[in-house]
Amino acid sequence: MFNKCYWEAKWVFLHIPGQKSSARTEQTRIRGDLMNSYLKIEKKLVPELINIAEIRYNILKAVFNKQPIGRRKLARILDLSIRSVRKQLDFLETKSYINITKTGTVMTESGEELLNELDDYMKEIKNITHLENKLKRLMGIKKVMIVPVERDLNMINKEIGRFTARFLEKAIKDGDIISVTGGSTLAQIADYMMQEENTKNVDVLPGRGGLGEKVEIQANTIAAKMAKKLGGRYKLLHIPDDITKKSLDMIINEPSIKKTLDLLHQSNILVHGIGTAEMMSARRNMDKKEIQKMNDRGAVAEAFGLYFNQDGQVIYSAASVGLCMDDLKNIDKVIAVAGGLDKAKAIIAVVSHNYHDILITDELTAREIITIKGGESE
Repeated sequence: MFNKCYWEAKWVFLHIPGQKSSARTEQTRIRGDLMNSYLKIEKKLVPELINIAEIRYNILKAVFNKQPIGRRKLARILDLSIRSVRKQLDFLETKSYINITKTGTVMTESGEELLNELDDYMKEIKNITHLENKLKRLMGIKKVMIVPVERDLNMINKEIGRFTARFLEKAIKDGDIISVTGGSTLAQIADYMMQEENTKNVDVLPGRGGLGEKVEIQANTIAAKMAKKLGGRYKLLHIPDDITKKSLDMIINEPSIKKTLDLLHQSNILVHGIGTAEMMSARRNMDKKEIQKMNDRGAVAEAFGLYFNQDGQVIYSAASVGLCMDDLKNIDKVIAVAGGLDKAKAIIAVVSHNYHDILITDELTAREIITIKGGESE
């Protein structure tokens, strides 16, 4: 029933010929109605298949993100018995979605394709589309994308990275100028982007200077990696983000820096992370007096060198290089990417319809945000 319903629905979704924009809207409505109808039938007649589908989906996600991985570790991550994991792995291997090797289980190309195809299906099973619409209304922004995840924080960042990478691969067009900030979530996005066969005529730039942190999560590194995956160009900002204002005024007029900053301000797509105030003050190596001052003012979040309280008010500003919040108003598509329960208050503080178009987060964080804002997450 699962395979029949899923592939019948997929066939219908992909075989509506010659649609214009209004027809595509109708196609989306038909797609949603069909998927909901099939799911209702499955849940009534064969609910055990829904459970099996979810288990196999979670196994595929864990294998993809942690490969090579052994059965015992899989069982521990997913809270399943080793016997149950072995049974599902045997099935997935017979379908050539995984390979079981001496070092552990790894994903095949067809398994990765299936995983990406199942994302929408699982979102419907878990009623996440409804959750997206509710959060979109509460936040007042154009679009919310919620990633179905388990409670493993490491898995949350990886899954947000995978979802965002797939979204960007479809959204980025020739001629785009893309800016990205640093951080572990943005680094995951760059890692999961596929190498483009047909290169794109795009520029990718760091939206901020560096914080002297691990090179792997600096904006410069992320911008260069994304550009190479897309087959585009990149420029770097060789300036510390926490430079003093006096030094900053001297450096930004240097010709090569000014050229990069000028191009940065022409960005039409921005992808940025959101940090908690505690995390970002540590990354900036702020002294204890500054941190205490921010805590006294109720700082919960940081973005673009600004620290926000729970009401979204800026209560502290650090000297910084690159884009600032006011620049976001001139960028066509601003995408905030953040996840983990500790980020819920930070997301509420930073994300606003005045500056943002899209929020990408995980299911658990989305429910926490809705609860904090006084809504019902179910």
